[in-house]
Amino acid sequence: MTAEHVNINLPEGSIEKKTTRLNLGPTHPATHGVFQNILEMDGERIVHAESTVGYIHRAFEKLAERRPLYQITTLTDRLNYCSSPLNNMGWHLTCEKLLGITTPKRVDYLRVIIMELARITDHLICNSIVGVDTGAYTGFLYVMQYRELAYEIYEEVCGSRLTTNMGRIGGFERDFSDAAFKKIEKFLEEFPGVWREFENLFTRNRIFIERTVGTGAISAERALNYSFTGPNLRAAGVDYDVRVHSPYSSYEDFEFQIPVGKTGDNYDRFMVRNEEIWQSLSIIRQAYQKIQNMKGADATVYHADAPEYYLPAKKDVYTKMEALIYHFKIVMGETDIPVGEVYSCVEGGNGELGFYLISDGGRSPFRLHFRRPCFIYYQAYAEIVKGAMLTDAIVTMSSLNLIAGEMDA
Repeated sequence: MTAEHVNINLPEGSIEKKTTRLNLGPTHPATHGVFQNILEMDGERIVHAESTVGYIHRAFEKLAERRPLYQITTLTDRLNYCSSPLNNMGWHLTCEKLLGITTPKRVDYLRVIIMELARITDHLICNSIVGVDTGAYTGFLYVMQYRELAYEIYEEVCGSRLTTNMGRIGGFERDFSDAAFKKIEKFLEEFPGVWREFENLFTRNRIFIERTVGTGAISAERALNYSFTGPNLRAAGVDYDVRVHSPYSSYEDFEFQIPVGKTGDNYDRFMVRNEEIWQSLSIIRQAYQKIQNMKGADATVYHADAPEYYLPAKKDVYTKMEALIYHFKIVMGETDIPVGEVYSCVEGGNGELGFYLISDGGRSPFRLHFRRPCFIYYQAYAEIVKGAMLTDAIVTMSSLNLIAGEMDA
């Protein structure tokens, strides 16, 4: 953080007043990522802010236009890396919409479990870091062990933890093992008590309340004008949730509430995410129960019947000519995709995560655009912190949950 003095032009005869320009980022630890905010300060109060992105540009969209569909999954991992499986599932749903693939119910329910686990880990990281930025480190240390338990579930399902490359177009690479289901059961049994204790540390804590209530607020009207979605929009009082308004992956089969705030301030954003974790736990229980109740062939399927886009089992590749041909064409990227233009979105950890895909009938997208929620929130950051204290700007950045990987695709 660097500083320089700037003179403010005042009427003749007035006492000269100076402001201080602070360079918050791009490498300051409080920014939670590689992006920059140039703040003009009157004492400790912000009179003007200018935000900058582009320090972590990875050219996701242009890279995707040179790759077959299944290879793009690894690129989506690097968007919001706090909830990578949500990005993966969102991309697979987009591909399935273009290709006309319908997934079995069991695949939908397995995806719902993974997506809601990812939402929990995303909100858990966000809210515990909000605590750290208000001076409360204990909650962060306490709940991180349960993020690890969720990562162990990912690891059991796909072999990876952070950037998961989870699933495949049409379903999953393999069925969930008994160990994966046992870890899910353990998480559902142990985590609620821990999260209740975490809430007790913050929701009525006088210092935390004074640091968050009334700070970083945005009205519902301004949030909609900026195209806010997700918890940040719901905290401002708008009950928009993609899972309800445009259901995907059989979300219409589940019962859950949409938590809504009133003021759109840091405290409301914190409380909305807290409650969404409880709703996600309820959805996971429902999905797990639906899977357990399945009988016959429905109880073992884990991918759609889409041989042109779904890799066959290795044993079949070694023994069946048709499987060998499909395997070769998929791996070498020699399968043409249909001509079409689709938009598909999921309720990501931060809001509406969308994929706009144009195909001209080649073997890779003609054009691909990612709708990254964090990029949209960051446009409003300068307006939200104007007139606030410097310490409020740090907490606001945390509660908006600005993830650098989503800033500049």
